[in-house]
Amino acid sequence: MDRLRRLWQGEQPYEPLEDSAAEADDHSQATPRRSGFSYTEYSIFLLLGVSMLWAWNMFLAAGPYFQHRFAGNQWIVDNFQATEISVSTVTNLVAMLVLTRLQANASYPKRIVSSLIINMAIFAMLSLFTEAFLGISARGYFGFLITTVFFASLAAGLCQNGIFAYVNGFGEPLYMQGIMTGQAVAGVLPCIAQIVSVLSVPDDNHQPPHGPPGDEAPARGTPPVHASSALAYFLTATVISVITLLAFSYLLARNRQPKNLEDNTTPDTTNESDERKRVPIRVLFRKLFWPASAVFVTFGVTMVFPVFTQRIVSVQPLVKQSRILQPPSFIPLAFLFWNSGDLVGRLLTAIPSLSLVHRPRLIFAFSVARIGFVGLYHLCNIRDEGAVVKSDLFYLVVVQLCFGLTNGYLGSTCMIGAGEWVEPEEREAAGGFMGLCLVGGLTVGSLASFFVTGA
Repeated sequence: MDRLRRLWQGEQPYEPLEDSAAEADDHSQATPRRSGFSYTEYSIFLLLGVSMLWAWNMFLAAGPYFQHRFAGNQWIVDNFQATEISVSTVTNLVAMLVLTRLQANASYPKRIVSSLIINMAIFAMLSLFTEAFLGISARGYFGFLITTVFFASLAAGLCQNGIFAYVNGFGEPLYMQGIMTGQAVAGVLPCIAQIVSVLSVPDDNHQPPHGPPGDEAPARGTPPVHASSALAYFLTATVISVITLLAFSYLLARNRQPKNLEDNTTPDTTNESDERKRVPIRVLFRKLFWPASAVFVTFGVTMVFPVFTQRIVSVQPLVKQSRILQPPSFIPLAFLFWNSGDLVGRLLTAIPSLSLVHRPRLIFAFSVARIGFVGLYHLCNIRDEGAVVKSDLFYLVVVQLCFGLTNGYLGSTCMIGAGEWVEPEEREAAGGFMGLCLVGGLTVGSLASFFVTGA
C-alpha cells in the first residue's frame, strides 16, 4: 500500500512549497482588499467573461441550423463541425502567440473594444444571411461560415489577451473570479437561447425541409430548422455583444484608471524586471510535466464531444417525439447538459476535501481515462442508426453530463494547482505556460476530430 501511495503522491519536484500558504496569508494581510471594490464593476467583468466565449458556444449550439443549411451536401454535413473547431482553435492559438509578443505598447482596452466590435459585425452578418440569402448554395454558405469562425476566433484572442491583462491592473481577485464565472455561464446560456428560439416557433413538421437550390438531395440526418428560430438566436448574440460594449464603455468612462497598466512605458525598470522573471520553457516543462500533460490531454480528448453531439439524436421514434426530443432542440439540450457538467466541475474544485491539486500523477491518469468516453458515445444513437443503450437519459446524464463534469474539474484543478509546483517568482510564467498547453490541447484535439467524423 505504501508503494501505491508513493506512486500517486508524486516525487520531490511536485511537493508544494512550504512557504506558499504563509506567503499568501502575509500578502493578504499586508494588502487588504481595495476599498473601491464595486459590484457594478464585478458585473461588467462577468459580462465580459460571458462575451469572451459566447461566439464559440454559439457556433456549437447552432449546429442544427447549420446542418439544415448544408442539407444538400453530405460531405459538409459530416465535416463542418470538425472544420469549425480546427479553424477556431488554430486561429485562437496563433492570435494569442502573436499578441503575447506585442506587449510593449499594447492598449488592452482597445483590444477588448475591437473584439466586441468584430463579434457584433459577425453576429449581424449571420442574422442577415439567415433571412436575406436563403438561396446561397451549401458550399457558398460553408465558406461564409468558416470565414465568420475565423474572425470570431481572432476576436476571442484579442478579448482573452486584453481582458486578463486589464483586470489584473485593478488588483482585485474577485474581478478575475467574475470573468471565470462568466466563461462558464457562456457555455450554458447559448444552449438555452437556442432551445427557446426553436420551441418558440410554431411546429412545421408537416412541411419537408428544403435545402438550398441547385444542390443535390438533402443529406441524411439533417434536422429541419425554421429560419426564424436561427434569426432570433443570432440577434440575441448581437444584443449580448452590444450590451457588453456599452457596459465596458461605461467602465472606461467612470474608471479610476487601473494601476500598473501604464507602467510599461518605464524604460529601464520594466526591462530589468521582465529579464529577471523570464523562465526557460525547459524549466517549466520539468516542474509542471504532470499538470501540463494532464491539461493538454484533458482538453484534447474533450474536443471530440462537439462532433458526436451534432450526430446523436433521441432514441425515441420520430412519431412519438415531443418537440424537445426533436433534433433542433435535442442537440442544444445535449450541449446544455455537457456545459452544465463543466460548470459544476469547476465549482467542485472549491471544496477542499475534493481537491487533487497535490496529486498531479493521479490527475494525469484520470485525464487519460477520459478517452473511455469516446467508446460511450458509440453506444448512443449516432445518425439515428440505432443505439446499443436505448436510453436518452444514459446519453444526456452518464455521457454528456459526466464528460463535461470531468472536463471542468480536471481542467480547473490543473490550472489552479500549477502555482504550487514552482517558485513564487515563476508563477506568472507558469500560468502562461499552462495556458499555452491548454490551447495546444484544444488545437490538437480539434485536428484529431477529423478522424472521429469517420466513426
